[in-house]
Formats: sequence, C-alpha cells, structure tokens
Amino acid sequence: MTDDEWQAHVTREAAKEVGKWLEGRGRLNQPIAALTMADLEAMASNAISRFIVLASQRIKEQPAGSEDLTRLLLG
Repeated sequence: MTDDEWQAHVTREAAKEVGKWLEGRGRLNQPIAALTMADLEAMASNAISRFIVLASQRIKEQPAGSEDLTRLLLG
C-alpha cells in the first residue's frame, strides 16, 4: 500500500469510527450544530484512537518505511 493509499484508508477508517459513535449516540435526525463540545471531543477521541491502532499496525508491518509515524506516536 502506498503512502497515499494508506492515508486514504486511515481517513476512511477514522470517518467510520465517527459514524459508529454518531449512530451509537442516536438522535441522528439532529443537526450537527446540536452537538455539544463533549460530543465533538468523543468523536475526535474515537477517530484518533483508530488512527493510533492503524499507525501501530503499519509500523509493525513496515518498520523501514514508518519512521515518521513512529516519531509521531512516540512524541
């Protein structure tokens, strides 16, 4: 998988996590403006968590090409 393909994959997976959170929350008929800061933080947390899992898997599978991801995750 190229870097661009991986980025697109991660973006889709993060979006799916946001969607799962929204579905689990219910009230999908409400506009986005009705979301609270806690709602937005929960959505962001789910997306970030998914990114961390996918990045960790990529580092494990392709350590030679994942130096930037390693630095990002390790801070």
